[in-house]
Amino acid sequence: MLTLEELLPLLPSRSRRTLKRGLSRDENKLLEDVKVAKHGDLIRTHCRNMIVLPVFIGHNLLIYNGKDFERVSIQPQMVGHYLGEFALTRKKVKHTGPGVGATRGSKFMPLK
Repeated sequence: MLTLEELLPLLPSRSRRTLKRGLSRDENKLLEDVKVAKHGDLIRTHCRNMIVLPVFIGHNLLIYNGKDFERVSIQPQMVGHYLGEFALTRKKVKHTGPGVGATRGSKFMPLK
């Protein structure tokens, strides 16, 4: 397990600066919850801007995406990334055929 001092040189500059300046109250609470929790527990959080630290590895987090909580299990490759990167806030657009109220020319779908 890496200590914070060993981890800092491996991180990008923005993440290094954030950790050097100290964590916010919400980030500290999440860090304490992770330290106290067992590896099977689910931890709910709205803190999408928290950097994944080595302490998080093996834990399951429920990260809020604006509508509901998405379950994310933390892997070693995720260290240094932000939690928000793993709970997307936008869905993929699904384009379908023309609907009611479409223009006259576009309401006829060509047959393949």
